[in-house]
Amino acid sequence: MLKYCLSIVLMTIAVLAAPKPPNILLIMADDMGFSDSGCYGGEIETPNIDTLAKNGLRFTQCYNTARCWPTRTALLSGYYPQQTRTDPRNNPLPEWTRLLPHWLKPSGYRSYHSGKWHVFGANQILAQGGFDRSYCLHDHDRNFYPTSHDIDDQRQAPVPKGSNYYSTVAFTDHAIQCLKDHAASYAGRPFFSYVAYTVPHFPLHAPQADIDRCRARYEKGWEAVRADRFKRLKEQGIVTCDLSAVEREVGAPYDNWDKIKDRLGKGEVNRPVAWESLTEEQRRFQVEKMAIHAAMVEVMDREIGRLIAQVKAMGELDNTLILFLSDNGASAEMMIRGDGHVPTAPMGAGESFLCLGPGWSTVSNTPFRRHKTWVHEGGISTPLVVHWPAGIKARGELRRDLCHVIDIVPTVLDVTQIKPVLPLGSPAMPGASIAPAFARDGAVKRDTIFFSHEGNKALRMGDYKIVSAKRDGGAWELYSMASDRGEQKNLAQAEPERVQAMAATWKSLDLQFTKDSGAPEKPLHKKKQ
Repeated sequence: MLKYCLSIVLMTIAVLAAPKPPNILLIMADDMGFSDSGCYGGEIETPNIDTLAKNGLRFTQCYNTARCWPTRTALLSGYYPQQTRTDPRNNPLPEWTRLLPHWLKPSGYRSYHSGKWHVFGANQILAQGGFDRSYCLHDHDRNFYPTSHDIDDQRQAPVPKGSNYYSTVAFTDHAIQCLKDHAASYAGRPFFSYVAYTVPHFPLHAPQADIDRCRARYEKGWEAVRADRFKRLKEQGIVTCDLSAVEREVGAPYDNWDKIKDRLGKGEVNRPVAWESLTEEQRRFQVEKMAIHAAMVEVMDREIGRLIAQVKAMGELDNTLILFLSDNGASAEMMIRGDGHVPTAPMGAGESFLCLGPGWSTVSNTPFRRHKTWVHEGGISTPLVVHWPAGIKARGELRRDLCHVIDIVPTVLDVTQIKPVLPLGSPAMPGASIAPAFARDGAVKRDTIFFSHEGNKALRMGDYKIVSAKRDGGAWELYSMASDRGEQKNLAQAEPERVQAMAATWKSLDLQFTKDSGAPEKPLHKKKQ
């Protein structure tokens, strides 16, 4: 009995002496372009994100899936959305799917979610997603007075008009309250906080004072703002390519312009035309839209500062791995949803429904080509800021390692020293831990990164990329990413053998990932008769 008691005491001492696993704070923006934040060349003021970058790392070649829901499922599952049947959308998740909280829970983690969800097939965030607490906004058409939102999987009353609710602040309030409760009741356990903001996704809604503060910087027009961003990106060493040419005839990915143009008024345009060609009314309208977009990002940054302050107040900042990224490139979409658009309402108020549009989306995705939904670089390139004082010695350095949102789960499992035992029937995770890159640039090696969304296809292999767009007929283009991430010099005709080999690899992976899901081969890509 004495020996048994002694062994228990020794085990307890060993557990108490063991270093506490790192906390995880995962922050995702919605439709934020590659160059929107200050630390990625933007004029938008993001001091809190910039400070994370200054005291941590910026990844320059990180990718998402080009769209909201496939990225979010890949982020939390560690699988390509084709493997989990979530692209195309609204399919049930395979039985073997596990989300990050499921992996963390056995090691003592408490998991908290605040904000957007969009993981189809796991609609009950606590029961199916593995989180311990959640505040979920389902209503993405209203940042000021949403009608559909849940707390811990229970529907809440609509937010009344005239309240001081703003989605970005509400998400942060919930995340901070969860952390305060964690400190009070679970201080000895690590936490995973997933904060998924719905900005700067349309509709463009922001507090008026923040809009007013941002307006003047955009009066010079989108070409000038884009040129300034590109200059800063080059000076910071984030990119080495040339600035992509503006595709004047590429507008929104879904053409409903004729249905909405009269409702939006004469200030709106549906193409990234030359700024000098706009009327004075159009210029004022476009300046105001970008001011709202910038204000949405600046409010988000301010709220991120509140989050960081809470983690610091808990004494946990050094031992918290913070990751900040975006779910896709900025959006050229143009539509009216929700309560519609009241032209006489102040732009940015809850009664308005405006989208960023292709003119400013081209700026937000500087220096890359195209937008959300396309798998050209503008649609799939995300900023990735990583901050972890206890685990990363480097300060303010760049990392050029190729990475993708499927790498977040293996990275978290790596730094928390969790060895996942995959459920029966599940494929191997396709991602890789990027933790080795925390120590040195170039430490992560990979063969391929795969992309497929709504008929748009791409494959990254080392320094080469093939890409095709459905709207352009689907022909493969080939680019050297080492010198041409702006995708300006198509090498397909000069190197047909490389294109053929890479296309065969893409097709093989597409078939493999479809089989992984357990779904029939036909739904994603019909065979030719």
